[in-house]
Parts: sequence; C-alpha cells; structure tokens
Amino acid sequence: MTLKVIGAGFGRTGTLSMKAALERLGYEKCHHMVEVLMTDDPTQLDYWDAIGQGERPGWDKVFEGYQASVDFPSSLYWKELAEAYPEAKVVLTVRSFESWYKSATGTIYAVGKKQPAWTRLIPKPRKIDRMTKNVIWNGKFDGKFEDKAHAEKVWNAHIEEVKAALPPERLLVFEVKDGWEPLCTFLGKPIPDGPFPRVNDAEQFHKMIKGMTRLAYVPWIVGAVLVAAAIAAYMAFQ
Repeated sequence: MTLKVIGAGFGRTGTLSMKAALERLGYEKCHHMVEVLMTDDPTQLDYWDAIGQGERPGWDKVFEGYQASVDFPSSLYWKELAEAYPEAKVVLTVRSFESWYKSATGTIYAVGKKQPAWTRLIPKPRKIDRMTKNVIWNGKFDGKFEDKAHAEKVWNAHIEEVKAALPPERLLVFEVKDGWEPLCTFLGKPIPDGPFPRVNDAEQFHKMIKGMTRLAYVPWIVGAVLVAAAIAAYMAFQ
C-alpha cells in the first residue's frame, strides 16, 4: 500500500479534521500524530524517533497500512514523501499565522514545555520529548519557536516552498473551513452526505497540560513521604 494523499500542513491547521475527512473519503488509514503518540503500538514512535535522529527506516515501512498522511511529524517530510510517492497528491492545510501561532502555543508546544524533567527518565516520554524536539521544535523552528517573528518566517517559508515545488494539478492549498467541495474536486471524489468533519482537540490538550502541571509535584510529594517515613522510623527506635 502506498500513500495517495500527502499532507504538508503544520499541526494545528485542522489536521485532525483532515484525517477524519480523508478517511471518510475512503483513504484508509490516514496517518496523524495520534498514531505516533497515543497508541499501544510502539512501532510508530520508534520509527519517528529514529527519523528525527537522521535515520530513514524506509517510507513504505513507516506508512505500511496507510493511504494518507497529515499533521506533524510526517508533514515536515512532505518533499521526501512527494518524491517517494510521485502519484500522490499533496494537500497543504493553512490558516492565518496569528490564529495558528496562538493555537500551537497553547496546545502542542505547551504540552512539551510543561513536561516535568523527571518523566524523561521513563523510556516513552523520553522518546516523545526527543522526537518532537528533533523533528519539530529544534529541527524545523531552530529552537526558537517562542520568538514569534522567527516562527512566522518559518511558517511563511514553509508555505512558499511547498507552493514553489509542486505543480497546481498536484497541490491543493486548503483551509478546512472551505469544506468538502475544493477537497473532493481536487481528489476526484464525490462529495459525501453530511458536513465536513470539525474535530477540535484543544480541550484534550488543555487537560494534558493540567496533568503535566500536577505531575511536576510528584517528586516533592514522594520526597515528603520518604522524609516523613524516615523520621517516623527514627522516632520508633528511640
């Protein structure tokens, strides 16, 4: 199975809605960051951790069982994927930079920023932290995502590079608010019954951020318990 649709848009440009839409159109399955981070199968995380360190396990292996891809991390490798799958069409999801930066800052970036240092002692969180930094925050944004002006330059350069590299018949620049018609026309698919999917996972990210904040106190709580236990043991033997 080879990729038929390649998403070139950054995360937080409606990519989860795009995943749902493409799967609705019959592209099974559509790869997204959720496949990397939120499944019990460690294979995807291992692949992308390796890719972030400069290795290439082979795109056919990485996307085995997938017909489409969207979102980070795969969208940052759109050029390699477009070369590997020359028949695939490319969809560049976009939105205004201001709305994207606000969304990314408050969700995907904040989750990593709030990750307590001690959790990096655990293999999976350590891999996730390393992969997202290597591929996204350091790899794409040069470790300067918090510099808004720099982030905007990266954003604009990415969009212009994609536009310049692909002919119009192979590229759709798309905002999810435009709905089914431009996407289906581009892909040669009939328009499905029902509205275009609107999947907003911001609330889930906010819950994760709160969870990360609570986890930061775990070492202090454990330390306090151990100190109390040591004092109790000392007193018991006096």
